[in-house]
Amino acid sequence: MWNPRNVLAFAVLAAGVALSGAADAAEPLKISHQWKAETDARDRAARLFTKEVEKRAPDLKFRIYPGRSLIQNPLAQIDALQAGQVEMSIFPLVYAVGKVPEFSITILPGLIRGMDQAVALKGSPYHKRLQEIAHENGIHIVTWWWTPGGFAAKDREMKGPETVQGMKMRAADPYFEAMLQDAGASVHAMASTEIYSALQTGVLDGLLTSSESLVSMRIYEQAKNVTVGGKNEIFLLIQPLVMAKSAWDKLTPQQQKAFEEAAAVSETYFNEEQKKANDDLRKAWEKAGGKVRELTDAEYDAWVALAKKTAWPKFETEVKGGKSLVQVVQESVQKTN
Repeated sequence: MWNPRNVLAFAVLAAGVALSGAADAAEPLKISHQWKAETDARDRAARLFTKEVEKRAPDLKFRIYPGRSLIQNPLAQIDALQAGQVEMSIFPLVYAVGKVPEFSITILPGLIRGMDQAVALKGSPYHKRLQEIAHENGIHIVTWWWTPGGFAAKDREMKGPETVQGMKMRAADPYFEAMLQDAGASVHAMASTEIYSALQTGVLDGLLTSSESLVSMRIYEQAKNVTVGGKNEIFLLIQPLVMAKSAWDKLTPQQQKAFEEAAAVSETYFNEEQKKANDDLRKAWEKAGGKVRELTDAEYDAWVALAKKTAWPKFETEVKGGKSLVQVVQESVQKTN
């Protein structure tokens, strides 16, 4: 029977639901990362991404927390994402290899030779398999941001494997480190934010990291020699904008489309910035009185040969599905050539 009281009650309930939904929609999505605001290209690309999303989906808003201002330990961002405590992060996947060993595939030396090849792998079977692994572990890879990098050392030029003999180094990944150890280096695991002080105090005298980080963290103040750039990049890794899978699944199809279109815009920008990163690095090192060089073909080939004897078989035997992962990358790379 029609009852005006029931109609009024329903109207109040509907209004409450609508207001609740509006409040949820207005709540900004948090983006955490470890780099300096406006200085590092990773931060700038994230800001471009948010603007592009908001153009396409005005109901979505973001708040960026740079410089470890939300999560002090960069490695702990994976835990916050999986727990739904933060929606998004710029997160080098190698930071999570303690929980997701398969992510070491993103830095395994010698699989991908350079930036152009890495960028071309978007949408490849490798990209799709990496996304599957990410989903299985509670995150969604939003952007395909790759960063080139290389060696920095306090007082020696870095060339082939023989040059790391006796050095104290950081490489960010256990399989990369296994290769360095076989070449005679001792290794120390740490986040990139700890590198400067480790060089300053003598804990490290050499390292591998991205060109972007080498400059933004002013490593040229502590290390005189750097080997980066050119066609032979032994150190290359993905540092994407990622999202908690639970947050991704809450987006509407239209919002997800907005994310994907914004990601493509940010990737174009980010890739161009990475090409500039090596030029900026060269200028910074030379201004500081340091030396800059590139790996020769022979030096690169020596590193790859060593990787195939050390890092690759170790990864293939220790990581579930490791051998098939290496094959997927190799097959995907071949299709880009």
